[in-house]
Amino acid sequence: MSILTLIIKREFISKVRNKSFIVMTFLSPLLFVALAAFVGYLSTMRSGVKKILIHDESAFFTDEFKQTDQYHYLNFSDIPLQALKDSVAAEKYEGILFIPKSADNKSLSEDIQYISNESPSASFIEGLQEVIGKKLTTSNLQKAGLDTLAIANAQAKVDINLTKVSGEETVKGLNEIKVIIGGAFGYLIMMFIIIYGNMVMRSVIEEKTNRIIEIIISSVKPFQLMMGKIIGTSLAGVLQFLIWAIVGSILFVIASSFLGMQMSSPTAEMAAASGSDFSATAQLYIREMSNLPVATLLISFLIYFMGGYFLYSSVYAAIGAAVDNETDSQQFLLPIIMPLILGVYIGFFSVLSEPHGTIATVFSMIPFTSPIVMLMRIPFGVPWWQILISVTLLFATFFLVVWFAAKIYRVGILMYGKKPTWKELYKWLKY
Repeated sequence: MSILTLIIKREFISKVRNKSFIVMTFLSPLLFVALAAFVGYLSTMRSGVKKILIHDESAFFTDEFKQTDQYHYLNFSDIPLQALKDSVAAEKYEGILFIPKSADNKSLSEDIQYISNESPSASFIEGLQEVIGKKLTTSNLQKAGLDTLAIANAQAKVDINLTKVSGEETVKGLNEIKVIIGGAFGYLIMMFIIIYGNMVMRSVIEEKTNRIIEIIISSVKPFQLMMGKIIGTSLAGVLQFLIWAIVGSILFVIASSFLGMQMSSPTAEMAAASGSDFSATAQLYIREMSNLPVATLLISFLIYFMGGYFLYSSVYAAIGAAVDNETDSQQFLLPIIMPLILGVYIGFFSVLSEPHGTIATVFSMIPFTSPIVMLMRIPFGVPWWQILISVTLLFATFFLVVWFAAKIYRVGILMYGKKPTWKELYKWLKY
């Protein structure tokens, strides 16, 4: 058995036997499901009903505001405005919609106020503006002698149907769903790179500060030690991801069965019978989702995870060898994380609008951003030659970066008591 294989085996076993690794591997999926369920439960919870006072001096909007589960509108137009303000200040009511008298509708639309202790939500104000705007528009049309009913009937609502060239019907919002799926895989890669890259760096720092590294270096070459740490930790990460995938699949099957039982209830059947359009749309979404390149996406995830992790962890290992503690490493970490963050922003802002555009294509080829951007493009269908070029560039850059990182690692692993600078690292590269 070669020395590199022994180092890989040692690093892999030390990671997977760690108690925190075992606990988080099996606990993380359950925590994620519990967190999702908790967020879903919180979204169903409603705060108390908010009471909105209406002080309408024009007596024009008194009956226009409808009660909802969240807001109740109370007509207190006969009570002085100052008394209502005092009640709101004492937090007995949420706020006051003050509508003054006005000579014309134009002045009225500019003089309406909402008075409250705290700023209301934008959606709430938009709802008030919509109700008042419709009422004033109708009034303006009537004053102009126009038939408001005829105008309302003349208004057309356009709903464009989407169809592929092949003649198959498709659905709206599919691009957003594809970006979310690709973005989830890209975010996982970024998270794994940061977590396991930091793990490599901490492992190097720990061996360096404990002076264990001096004994190890006497038996192996620094390059072999660095590569063994990178590969061993990456294999532990892949194992953890596979376990998460298996546990997640089991939980998904259980959840699907539970939802199937819920859908078979009489209430759900009645809802399905009354909402055939919704059912047809849901079937279209399911059909489009089944057409996604799932196999390509999963295989690409593993390849880009390995390539991206190898690329970044070699830099993390070099930084760990250059510093004596994690505090000193902070100045070097931001330039490493910035390309990953850039990849996320490029993915969401360019892939969504133009998945095959120049910006998305270029950044899916650049090795430091391709693990994220390419995975966000794959759900839209990427030619195999682009993926091949991207992967080739990624691993070629890894070999180049690991060559530079090994030069820093070789010098820095035995350096103690000195905080390195960027200038110092450049000197090490020249040795």
